[in-house]
Amino acid sequence: MTLLVVWAARGLLKRPRYFSEWITQLDIIGVGSLTIILLTGFFTGGVLTLQTYPTLKYYGAQDQTGRLVAISLVRELGPVLTALMVTGRIGSAISAELGSMVVSQQIDAMRALGTDPIRKLVTPRLIALLIALPLLTVVADVIGIGGGMIVATTLYDLSANTFFSGVRDGLQYEDILGGVIKPIFFALIIGTVACRQGLKTEGGTVGVGRSTTTAVVLGSILVIIADFFLAKALQVILETPS
Repeated sequence: MTLLVVWAARGLLKRPRYFSEWITQLDIIGVGSLTIILLTGFFTGGVLTLQTYPTLKYYGAQDQTGRLVAISLVRELGPVLTALMVTGRIGSAISAELGSMVVSQQIDAMRALGTDPIRKLVTPRLIALLIALPLLTVVADVIGIGGGMIVATTLYDLSANTFFSGVRDGLQYEDILGGVIKPIFFALIIGTVACRQGLKTEGGTVGVGRSTTTAVVLGSILVIIADFFLAKALQVILETPS
């Protein structure tokens, strides 16, 4: 996986760079994933408010609902859930697409014609993920906070001003920065796992199914494991509260 990232990065230094493929992958990964990210973000923020408001009210801290929802989403749930949704949707698609090309010998044909499959197929997908995943995470965070606010105002009669005051007081620059850094690493994990599994497919159409399943499972596990180490590293580097 590390070598695959190095080879893909080397492809940026040589021509052709296939910019049109970058745009196509950005559309597929970014715009294509927008609906599922909006739904995930909205209902995650809503259920956070639904579950935490009664407990906060018991301690007389219901005005901190916005703070709790915002910190939970921006620090952890936004990046992780977005990465998992993209892994399920895009990781499986990349692995299946590249696996199908391998078993149908299209990859061999590209090499015979002098085209580097890493530069043509892997680099655009990694670049698109590196650009799209942080943006999708920001969208999920914003929509999630909005969903939490709607639940708080409609079900618990908490004013929108009180909710957003908690959001403003709770979120720090370090939280926002950490919430954008995590998706960059998650994008590398998702892209390299999916591309590697797709390119090492063997065994015909049955192998394509195995590669797709492995890509989703392995990508999801690595995202969750990486989240722990990234969270600890960001606590130390950005000096956020542990």
